[in-house]
Amino acid sequence: MVTRRQTLGLLGAAAAAAILPSGGKARAATKQLRIGWQKNGVLALAKSQGALEKRFASRGISVTWSEFTSGPPLLEALGAGALDFGPTGDVPPLFAQAAKGNLLYVGTYRGSSAGSAILVHADSDIKALADLKGKRIAFKRGSSAHNVTVKLLRKGGLSLADVTPLDLAPPDAAAAFKNGSIDAWSIWDPYTAIAQNDPQTRVLTTAEGVVDSWSYFLANGDFTQDNGDLIPEILDELRNVGNVAQANFDQTVKQLASITGVPEEITRVTLSRRNANLGAISTLPDEAVAYQQSLADEFYSLKIIPRKLTIADIVWRPKQS
Repeated sequence: MVTRRQTLGLLGAAAAAAILPSGGKARAATKQLRIGWQKNGVLALAKSQGALEKRFASRGISVTWSEFTSGPPLLEALGAGALDFGPTGDVPPLFAQAAKGNLLYVGTYRGSSAGSAILVHADSDIKALADLKGKRIAFKRGSSAHNVTVKLLRKGGLSLADVTPLDLAPPDAAAAFKNGSIDAWSIWDPYTAIAQNDPQTRVLTTAEGVVDSWSYFLANGDFTQDNGDLIPEILDELRNVGNVAQANFDQTVKQLASITGVPEEITRVTLSRRNANLGAISTLPDEAVAYQQSLADEFYSLKIIPRKLTIADIVWRPKQS
């Protein structure tokens, strides 16, 4: 698992690797695919199965993996050239684009909004969203939970100005929630599913019906320019892994549980949520781009990101054959 210090190390290595020969010559096709991943979903299955390694072995392309706990540090590394490809929720790419990271949207997948939620303690006096006023609520700034928090607070007639927001990565937020130093926690699966199984925790509300659950695959801009032919193959292989996983559901539950350490009964809950489909992977439809643009406009209007963004500027489209 990549810590903040290790992320900086990846960035330093990328900076050293960026010293290239002059003269405008095209760089040679890559011999290494560097993937950032979070310990869940189709990438976890692909890593366990060596699916991408097998796909590219005949071309002498190796695959290396770096694990992250959330999207923001993954995209920081990817935008700086320390990674080539990785997954994220909807908000991290906005911060990465605003910071002028060198990255592109190359694919998308949809999950279940029911997997994102605001959690409170079972004995808390917080019974409705409006009761969060003045409370300490943790979420990872720049993650999909940031968007969920904004929209669920709005549903309760509140804004971020009405609460005390705390920027905590999932492991730190989990510890803070457990010891009672925060009142509420905005988070995604499998933490949500774990909470639903914990008598000491209560799901205040999920994001279902409030937030669309778009997630994305992004790639480094230079990598994509030099190796654009690999992107459709990566997406195709991940889609194959996901479709096989959906068709062998019980086996997939066992496999993912063994990878993540999350108990099988909880893994089954996350994979059974409405609209969950590991094989639903594609390049970006117009609907996904429009969703991101709307989110970017909203976050700019709320002064969460510092400048207006045009999402289409960093959407990669495969070359027509």
